[in-house]
Amino acid sequence: MRIGIRTEEGKLHLFVAIDRTSKFTYVELHNSATKPITAEFLRNLIRILPYKIHTILTDNGIQFTNQKRHRYAFQHIFDRVCEENVIEHRLIKVSYPWTNGQVERMNKTLKDATVKKYYYQSHQQLKEHLYNFVMAYNYAKRLKTLKGLTPYEFICYQWTQSPELFILNLHHHTPGPYI
Repeated sequence: MRIGIRTEEGKLHLFVAIDRTSKFTYVELHNSATKPITAEFLRNLIRILPYKIHTILTDNGIQFTNQKRHRYAFQHIFDRVCEENVIEHRLIKVSYPWTNGQVERMNKTLKDATVKKYYYQSHQQLKEHLYNFVMAYNYAKRLKTLKGLTPYEFICYQWTQSPELFILNLHHHTPGPYI
């Protein structure tokens, strides 16, 4: 999903992905929300996750899918990235954003923790604060829905239960003091 946010330097586009099972969140800020940037966001997400994505759910924005009037156009770049990585791309129902509620809720949480509480003179200030918030969320925030585990701890627990579902050894990706 993508939302627009502002700093004194202008508008940025926040791309957000959240794993429905572990609640692990990945975000990127960009100056624009073009199709190639959206496809690169998906490629980056695929690279950082230690497990294979099998399904992705997005809204019907032009960044994610061809519009009905473009039904004879080439395959959308986002769909090509999904196809290259054997990911099923599902679209939410038009005008029903709550069908992708976890991302909508995370968008609100991210905005509440950053731009609604703080004033940012530069894009860099916002990026640093957002990065720190997401790191704290993924690696330190204990969630009731995960029975008191952090999203990262939940992923590690799943790795011990079903290592065949993972493409990377999680112990090689443990965050350290110099990230």
